[in-house]
Amino acid sequence: MATCKTGSMLVLGAVALALGASSTHAEDVTVGFVAHAQGDPFVQQIQDGAQAAAKDFGLKLVVAQQAGGAPEGQMKLVQNFANSGAQGIATSVPGESMAKGLNEILGSGVPIVQFNLLSTKVEAPYVGEKSVESGRILGRMIVEKLGGEGAKGTVILGNCFPGFPVLENRAKGVEESLKKAPGLHVLGPFDVKVSAVDNYNRWEQLYGANPEAVALIGLCAPDVTSLGKLNAANGDKFVAGGYDLTELNLKAIKEGHAYVTIGQSAFVQGYLPIALLANAIKCGKKLEPGFYNAGSQIVTADKVDMGNGLKPISFDEAQKLAADPVATAAYYKPWTETLTADTLSAAPKPISAESE
Repeated sequence: MATCKTGSMLVLGAVALALGASSTHAEDVTVGFVAHAQGDPFVQQIQDGAQAAAKDFGLKLVVAQQAGGAPEGQMKLVQNFANSGAQGIATSVPGESMAKGLNEILGSGVPIVQFNLLSTKVEAPYVGEKSVESGRILGRMIVEKLGGEGAKGTVILGNCFPGFPVLENRAKGVEESLKKAPGLHVLGPFDVKVSAVDNYNRWEQLYGANPEAVALIGLCAPDVTSLGKLNAANGDKFVAGGYDLTELNLKAIKEGHAYVTIGQSAFVQGYLPIALLANAIKCGKKLEPGFYNAGSQIVTADKVDMGNGLKPISFDEAQKLAADPVATAAYYKPWTETLTADTLSAAPKPISAESE
């Protein structure tokens, strides 16, 4: 096996050599990519990041998705990749029931990287946000918008996938920050579902039952779009906040119907798992369980913080990136260039860091 070398393009060459392929046939290395919530714009942004990494590292990426988040269906898709000979697999993990099967695949020698949704029982690394901390950020932004520690009124909290650890952690962080304003009364988290139609309908029902609410906060990608539409239909009477930098979420903020959205670096969540797998295959080393922080982003109509040491951009530029995978890959190039064999081989933080 070839010696591991520094630099992403050298990693690519070493992958081909290690597997007995010429550099022009590096795509003989196949990596499977499995995601939940098929059709969701945020999940598509993660997939775009994975495709960018596959291109940079010369791998063949094969994608499989399922609607919703049934762990049984997701596990079947992962197993299909393992059975078909994929050299590595990146997958979100929408249920603890997947842990046993994933660990069996790991035991067979196929490396796996988790992204976006995780199980701490899986003996593989995870790429995602610091979930509790991101919730703290969102809650703090809402409290400040409502007037600070003297804010009063009802706040409704919604969760599209109740029970998922990452989302439950976000809720903890949001509630922790909201408690800084004792006059705020929190209802929920309520199950607001993940499909666009169901999500809007659930929020509409919740607001109809609590028209005095001063803020509505979602924990998932569809929420800001739904809340913006709902706010517009009701005279923009509440503060709306949530997650992810999708086109429609940013549109709701630009039009003044939603206040803030917290990004979780979708590009990084797609790109880094593929980079880690490429390096593991090239070096012939087992990936250690642990946490890789994708970073949090804070976007309001007045300010955009993209995190990860990236250059500042305007709100209009953020909107353009949300709709353009090629431009996004170019924008992230200063970050992707830091992913040398040395950095990708470094031990990750403990998995517990995800929920700190």
